[in-house]
Amino acid sequence: MKTAIIIFPGTNREKDMGDAIHAVSGKHPELIWHKETSLKNYDLSVLPGGFSYGDYLRCGAMAAHSPIMTDIIRQAQRGTRIFGVCNGFQMLIETQILSGALLRNNSLKFICKTVHLKAENTDEPFTRGLDKKTIIPVPIAHGDGNYFANDSILNTLKENNQIAFRYCNETGDTTKGNPNGSTENIAGIYNKRKTILGMMPHPENATLSHQNTLAGRDLFKGILNTLNA
Repeated sequence: MKTAIIIFPGTNREKDMGDAIHAVSGKHPELIWHKETSLKNYDLSVLPGGFSYGDYLRCGAMAAHSPIMTDIIRQAQRGTRIFGVCNGFQMLIETQILSGALLRNNSLKFICKTVHLKAENTDEPFTRGLDKKTIIPVPIAHGDGNYFANDSILNTLKENNQIAFRYCNETGDTTKGNPNGSTENIAGIYNKRKTILGMMPHPENATLSHQNTLAGRDLFKGILNTLNA
């Protein structure tokens, strides 16, 4: 199993992501600079969080035009597994690999805190290691994490079981606990083929013993076990 983490100017979670993958799999992912033009023989490509290009345009918009993203789009079309977190999710939205938009938080403030999630679809490889009943505490750190989907996109997401995670409160109520105003509390989505997952919360910061929670480990176990199967 070979994993690549793509680094852009301004991303800052590539080490966190690499540590999480290594902690779960025992293998170190390879770090790929955004100016590379091709990805070869990787089972999983990861777009990490941070502030690519300083978020000076829309978050992820400039990174979406980096040289490596041409091959990321090609890999997405081929069915290669791709995982985008926070800024990486924004890149997947900006390239239209995933549907919808990510807007300013409804508070118009940057939010950094622990939130609670529930997995909505545990039948797919990425989330098969999770239990729908489990409440997952993970941190968020974003200013533009308000996921928006119009009625047409929302209906398609529901029809195809593409909603991967919803925010919830501590008791698991997915109509509450929304930190940023996201449509129907959506925190993460799949593409139609379920080969690509994008989410705003940071499960990589919930995997190691010095972190406040290990709740992100089961997600990484599910992703990496699928690739090893």
